[in-house]
Amino acid sequence: MQDIFHYIDQQREKYIKWLQEFCRQPSVAAQNRGMEEAAAMVVSYIRKVGGEAKLIPTSGYPVVFGQFNKQNKKTLSFYNHYDVQPEDPIDLWESPPFAAEIRDGRMYARGVADNKGNFIARLAAVDAFLKVRGKLPLNIKFIVEGEEEIGSPHLEEFVNAHQDLIEAAGCLWEFGYKNADGRLQVSLGVKGMCYVELVCRGANTDLHSANAAVIENPAWRLVWALSTLKSLDEKIQIKGFYDKVSAITDQDHELLAKMAYNEKETLDRLELNTFLLNLSGKDLKEKLIFQPTCTICGLVSGYTDKGAKTVLPSEARAKIDFRLVPDQDPKEILQLLRKHLDKHGFADIELQSYTLEHPTRTHLNNDLAKSVINMTKHVYGTEPIIMPMSAGTGPMHVLCQGQGIPAVSVGVGHFGSNNHAPNENIFIKDFIQGIKHVAAIIHDFSRQYSIEREGV
Repeated sequence: MQDIFHYIDQQREKYIKWLQEFCRQPSVAAQNRGMEEAAAMVVSYIRKVGGEAKLIPTSGYPVVFGQFNKQNKKTLSFYNHYDVQPEDPIDLWESPPFAAEIRDGRMYARGVADNKGNFIARLAAVDAFLKVRGKLPLNIKFIVEGEEEIGSPHLEEFVNAHQDLIEAAGCLWEFGYKNADGRLQVSLGVKGMCYVELVCRGANTDLHSANAAVIENPAWRLVWALSTLKSLDEKIQIKGFYDKVSAITDQDHELLAKMAYNEKETLDRLELNTFLLNLSGKDLKEKLIFQPTCTICGLVSGYTDKGAKTVLPSEARAKIDFRLVPDQDPKEILQLLRKHLDKHGFADIELQSYTLEHPTRTHLNNDLAKSVINMTKHVYGTEPIIMPMSAGTGPMHVLCQGQGIPAVSVGVGHFGSNNHAPNENIFIKDFIQGIKHVAAIIHDFSRQYSIEREGV
């Protein structure tokens, strides 16, 4: 692989330029801003490297499908997304969020870590392979959607309509980071999600707060409903919520024991003194990876601007996400939540669902997992941090494990990449190293391990 690594080093400025160009194109799905242009750029990049690419329409934003080679028996797919989070609050950025400035060895831009850096790194690895070797040792597919940051509402529609396009022996998932100690994380799965909004309505208009003596306040009612969901010891109180949570296996316990989690660095960066429930060590890691959550993500009612306004609000809303673990079903959790609210006297509170994603995992002994882990040692010179499952969520089950396709996640971010926050960034050295890692995975996965699904 030294010939390809050498070429990547020679072409680093070209690949950095590709990334800057892509990051300078806004693509905020939540605001329908720059989406058409960003999708067209993905098509253009894939074709520039020598692949076939097309836009596949969905009921939302299109999926970009790209392909290199068709004749090999084995296929590796890459899942990425071209949409990014909104850049707010802009005044906290040290440079314009879509300027893609490079300062002190880092590139700063909305989406550079999540997820444009990983897409360009993978494309650059394919480019280097083709330029140096003239061909790829397996088939490569790119599946790049435009709705990951809004819950991938139409990815399942794409999957159901294009089963032939998604077939692969394995999928390299979209994200990945280095720990504070510089070791690369390799994630073998993701948590699921049930994201909902609770809506409590009162009078047909806001009223003077003097009326609170005789008119019900929907804000109080919503707060009372929320207080039934979780106890002070962080236990979720919905009947049946934990019934399908899978037991942690002996292998999981071994992975947790080996998994490094930088407690002090995390607390220092967040300016906190302790973690929830004063957890530390293995108990902290177990809660992070293998326990579900119930989080109030947003709460709004009445007057929230500066100064005072004596008002009785007519409506109160709360957005909540439940992070789920194997084998919880998001649709079942939604039903259990509805039953819980009704049982506690809150049948009038409306329940609107947004994101319903299954938790999913790939086995440690899977061929792709072995290849990613071994090539991490080869390229980075250190053992990776193996995450049995990410604490985050993505549509991995829909595209991969639910279709019998193993998926492993690794990428070019780092401990302080500030995903979804101001000053999102990656180190340039991590970007270049990530390109080499993907090239090594392509090489290793093509030759060392058995073809699990004939014909893909």
